[in-house]
Amino acid sequence: MKHSLLPLLLACSTVFQTASAQQPAQAPAPEFKKITDRIQIEDGDHFVFLGDSITHQCLYTQYVEDYFFTRHPSKRVHFHNAGVGGDRAQNALNRFEKDVAAYKPKYVTVLLGMNDGSYDAFKQEVFDTYQTDMSTLLDRITATGAQAILLTPTMHDARAARLAGKAKEPRDTYYNSVLAFMGMWLQEQAQVRGMGFANLHAPLCALTLEQRRTDPNWTMIKDAVHPGPAGQFVMAATVVSELFPRSTVSQVVLSEKDGKWTATAGNAKVSDLQGGDSIRFSLLANALPWVVPADAAEGYKLTHAGHKFSNEKLSVRNLKPGMYELKIDGTPVGRWSDGQLAFGIELEANEKTPQYQQALQIAQLNAQRNSEAVHPLRGLWGKLKGLQRATLAPGADPAQVESKKQALAQFETEMPALIADLETKARGYEAQIYQANQPKPRLYELARVP
Repeated sequence: MKHSLLPLLLACSTVFQTASAQQPAQAPAPEFKKITDRIQIEDGDHFVFLGDSITHQCLYTQYVEDYFFTRHPSKRVHFHNAGVGGDRAQNALNRFEKDVAAYKPKYVTVLLGMNDGSYDAFKQEVFDTYQTDMSTLLDRITATGAQAILLTPTMHDARAARLAGKAKEPRDTYYNSVLAFMGMWLQEQAQVRGMGFANLHAPLCALTLEQRRTDPNWTMIKDAVHPGPAGQFVMAATVVSELFPRSTVSQVVLSEKDGKWTATAGNAKVSDLQGGDSIRFSLLANALPWVVPADAAEGYKLTHAGHKFSNEKLSVRNLKPGMYELKIDGTPVGRWSDGQLAFGIELEANEKTPQYQQALQIAQLNAQRNSEAVHPLRGLWGKLKGLQRATLAPGADPAQVESKKQALAQFETEMPALIADLETKARGYEAQIYQANQPKPRLYELARVP
């Protein structure tokens, strides 16, 4: 007796279709946002550095400004330091409208977390508060139309604390790891929100470990919390490396063929090229080398900043064998062999060149701007926070609280004028910087020497 399989197949098909209909629809693939890769700062833009005492130090911020002043002299950008010592994310929220949003920034870097972790081992409730406040802060930045750039908390140097006799537990065993944890959360936020990101913690830790292979007491953070100038330059170099468009100062290649010299130039213009017993030409570069004050020189060296971030290179090919001296604007800047010149010499860190000295003048002007105007201005915001806290001190004598409230009210009345005076002073230095940072034609002369 033959049995037909058709009814069975139809039944199975019905069951399969029913089961399929009962399955939930597959969720669409999520749309991931692109993390900000390279920022684009244009003439007239405002750029805010928001943070705590490490920003209040006015060092990494100053070095980033120096980079921009020398690399983009044709663009006039206004930088605003919004760091206050001791701040947590909630404090930044308290002053956000007047100290950040009021400047209508295009970009806001955020460096907070050192204080938010409470200098202790990891505690979930402490991190939850940080996460909530930072999320609110990032929402506020986005609402202004600005782009946030998240910077991880910097390194806590437990060994430095121990060397200084200021060790505390469990802070010195665990706190650097707590900061790293917070930094990785920020990295995730940058990816989820499509914001900029730079990891400041990692290079500080890596360079410290590298140096301690030969000197176990070496540190860039003598008080364990606040990086000195070398460490702050490492921070600035990381921000520039991760976020600013890459460019060189100038790339010039001279070559001789059949008695005629020719030149090619990148980010610069060569004119009036002449050969003969000596080679002479005029060079107008579009930028200057990144130069910082002498106290940051160690950080500059550790990060190979000259080669990596400036690269002012001159190559001269087909020279007769021998040693050659290079003069720029009549000043001897060094001697090299024909082989070295053919390979290319780098001038960005040569202190004898007039362009280095011009860039150093800019760095010195900006250091004055920060020490005489920007840092005192940040002190006003610190004083305001201190007076506000004093009025809320639990258990304080009512008469003292009333006195503090009066002092606070008076200071709030005086503060706008004090800020205006310091901002006027800062703008005066800014005007000097934008006059001093304009590249000039330089006369090069290369001659063979005995």
